[in-house]
Amino acid sequence: MRFVDEATIYVEAGKGGDGCLSFRREKYIPKGGPDGGDGGDGGSVFLQADEGVNTLVDYRYTRKYKAGNGQPGRGGNCTGAGGDDIYLKVPVGTTVVDTDLNEVVGDLTEVGQVLKVAQGGFHGLGNTRYKSSVNQAPRQTKPGQPGESRNLRLELKVLADVGLLGLPNAGKSTLIRSISSAKPKVADYPFTTLVPNLGVVRVQQHRSFVVADIPGLIEGAAEGAGLGIRFLKHLVRTRLLLHIVDVVPPDEVDPAESVKKIAAELEKFSPTLADRERWLVLNKMDMLLEDEQEEVRSHILSSLDWDGPVYSISALAGEGTDRLCQDIMRWMDERAEMEREDPDLAEAEKQIRDKMDEEARERIQFLQEQRRQARKKAKEEGRDDDDDDGDIEVVFAPY
Repeated sequence: MRFVDEATIYVEAGKGGDGCLSFRREKYIPKGGPDGGDGGDGGSVFLQADEGVNTLVDYRYTRKYKAGNGQPGRGGNCTGAGGDDIYLKVPVGTTVVDTDLNEVVGDLTEVGQVLKVAQGGFHGLGNTRYKSSVNQAPRQTKPGQPGESRNLRLELKVLADVGLLGLPNAGKSTLIRSISSAKPKVADYPFTTLVPNLGVVRVQQHRSFVVADIPGLIEGAAEGAGLGIRFLKHLVRTRLLLHIVDVVPPDEVDPAESVKKIAAELEKFSPTLADRERWLVLNKMDMLLEDEQEEVRSHILSSLDWDGPVYSISALAGEGTDRLCQDIMRWMDERAEMEREDPDLAEAEKQIRDKMDEEARERIQFLQEQRRQARKKAKEEGRDDDDDDGDIEVVFAPY
């Protein structure tokens, strides 16, 4: 998965201080003895997730970071000072990849989480360490070890506040184009959107939220139909779901039935996600006559027994989208304020997200195992049934 907001840095831990070669020379102590102290440990490099940081732009300009070296030991059995550690603050959601080994070092997903990315060198040993009954005047010392060094790539996984879901051609991509600077492909055929698109919706100055558009779902997606649920996992970290409904579908299927099908797929994928706050957005209302609009709206709401928020919009014409965005921003602010005032509510939100992650992981692993078994069976039967999902490209479009 490729993310636009990323940076490559070089980190180097400090070298351990060398051990000291020294002998006591004091009055009234004729034979003296070894008194060389050990060196100090080298400093290490840490990454720390900080909620006050939301971009990696600083690491685009400063790319090299080095921790302090340990000081050498001294006579009188004095140990050298340890090198200073350095802590690099990164946004929550940063993935750390070792570019030389092409492996993930760690993932910083919680505020305050600390990850050691380069271990400081171990201190050297002074000659006092080698004193024994058969070696009373050792001249042996051990130098400090060099610290680790790594080339790292920092990848910021942008977390969306609002997720769009619905059938193919419901108008999700048109909506995100209308309210943000994201420019996903729009066409009059199903599955136009093949990868997730993220856009920042600016409501007022310094007030905005991130919206995610994923490929459309169809009935059977939880079993792999269409593009399956490979992209549905991007919604588990959203706070609000917008269910986009085409009120004039080309196949003349009842819009209420379409809503029920998507809700069923959500329930199969993650029951906790299905219980997430979800608003109904009736799109393409401008294609109906004025006297038909209320009739269609009432039919959909009564068929679904819907008692949640509902909006009638035209994403293409931009009708009703301003009110929708304003209400989303207001809802987001209210939720954030409630969590600040009530720590228990914030903890409950964290537990809900953890539960959604767990359910999504289990479902995806189940489907992956099914695909592996299918490929194994196809190979045994001499058929070429290789399922290559390929890489997912997420495009982040700022306002």
